[in-house]
Amino acid sequence: MSAFAWTQSPAGEIQLAPTSDVIFFPALLSLEPGAERRVRVGTTAKPRASEQTYRIFVEQLPSSAADRSIQNGVRVLTKVGIPIFLQPARSTPTPGLRDLGLNGSNFSFRLINDGTAHFMPGELRVQARDGAGATVVERQLTGWYVLAGSHRIFQVALADARCADIRAIAVTAVVDDRTLRERLETPHGTCGP
Repeated sequence: MSAFAWTQSPAGEIQLAPTSDVIFFPALLSLEPGAERRVRVGTTAKPRASEQTYRIFVEQLPSSAADRSIQNGVRVLTKVGIPIFLQPARSTPTPGLRDLGLNGSNFSFRLINDGTAHFMPGELRVQARDGAGATVVERQLTGWYVLAGSHRIFQVALADARCADIRAIAVTAVVDDRTLRERLETPHGTCGP
């Protein structure tokens, strides 16, 4: 087992750094098929104004030398990352949509979290509409954690046969019980330069 401090890049990639904030026991254990073992997890970190995020990894090690001598086979070892959230006294996610824009026929926006706790969007949708309000392009995006004080950048290619017809792009994000909506007007379409 190993523990890391966890942050994200704007594209959503996991970024890990060694930490001594998370402690666990035992650090190494044997587990037979069908068996269970408890692992105690604690922290040495003091609570802060914003949520602290970590990941513990449970990793299967190669087994005995006899098993390693198998010829012409594939061995698959398991590695599982478990998120840990050390919550502040006031745990409040604050989602928002910002910086809607076009770069050629590529549409982008930021899903931000100005709060003190993480969230996961339940629905994330981009709709491009023509002048009559009819949907020309619709994309469902996959959201994941947006950590406290962080943001995610999403990009959607709108190179479509009807790109000249697009007059507005709407973004909808559902986070917990809130629905966020933002709109970008595109009076000249989205076909690029």
